[in-house]
Amino acid sequence: MAQDSATAVEQPNSATALKLDQFLPYRLNVCSALVTQALSRIYAGRYKIGVPEWRVLVTLGEFDMMTAKAIGHHSHMHKTKVSRAVAMLERRKLVSRRTNRNDLREAFLSLTTAGREVYSELAPAALEFVRQLLESVDPADRAAFERTLTKLIARSTQLSVGIATASSLR
Repeated sequence: MAQDSATAVEQPNSATALKLDQFLPYRLNVCSALVTQALSRIYAGRYKIGVPEWRVLVTLGEFDMMTAKAIGHHSHMHKTKVSRAVAMLERRKLVSRRTNRNDLREAFLSLTTAGREVYSELAPAALEFVRQLLESVDPADRAAFERTLTKLIARSTQLSVGIATASSLR
């Protein structure tokens, strides 16, 4: 019996079928989303900040002073998200801006005294969260886990640059 070609669905070869629950990028994304969601519960309620604001705040807490562009590069956030987060943190008097005299288009950002206080409260809570999260990884496997994560980040960066370069050549 012939199938109507409009209703026929070709089944992929099982060797080439993409099973989302086994697809590494999907699994990494799910893990990242769940970790971010759990971590945000530490700071969202108490400090009334979201993920982008948290990333800006802790980046400045670590590095003291940076431009918005450098924060975006370091935290892998789009410049629009960084800009909105900085604006909100400025309104809340957690971040201050100082114009770069050598390039008036950019500004140096740093935490205010109030921002530093928030950071000093947030940092220990975030580190405790990581300690609890890593309880799920056997202590004997943690060094291998860290090495693997570092290698995956480095390789993803290489692949991203390579794909971008190949796309621009077309």
